[in-house]
Amino acid sequence: MMISDKMLQKLNDQIVAEFSAAYKYLAMACALDAMGYKVLRRRFHQQYREELDHAERIVNYVGEVGGTVTLDGVPKPRHDFGDAEAIAQAALDSEVSITKRIHELVALADSDKDYATRQFLDWFVAEQVEEISTMGDLLRLIQMADGNMLQVETRIRHEMAAEA
Repeated sequence: MMISDKMLQKLNDQIVAEFSAAYKYLAMACALDAMGYKVLRRRFHQQYREELDHAERIVNYVGEVGGTVTLDGVPKPRHDFGDAEAIAQAALDSEVSITKRIHELVALADSDKDYATRQFLDWFVAEQVEEISTMGDLLRLIQMADGNMLQVETRIRHEMAAEA
């Protein structure tokens, strides 16, 4: 195996954290749908799929370096968010938490002199900058709209169309 036992354990923990983040985003998408925010639901469902991709990247990497993936249970996500602003705040908080975990993995790779894992994790470091920025922007947009969620839905629809 090309990585330390400690790194293997931490990567397996990160796989679960990524699946947990995906599950949270799916719960948020469902809550937004129940509130009638169809565009935000699509945006959060898109984020759910991205988190699944993040988990899959780590699963593939662990296999490539000769490690064994061990999947633990994913905690039940909350579902009582209240409103779209609370959902955006919860999403931002989740991204900050994931970023902290990624940074801890980078620090471990550095201390292990595990240059391959360090290089692999660089993609996640850059991705988390984008994730925090996106969720921070969404939270500020909802706050600026001051309850006019139609404006938020319209803006997000335009942003998603531009991305496509």
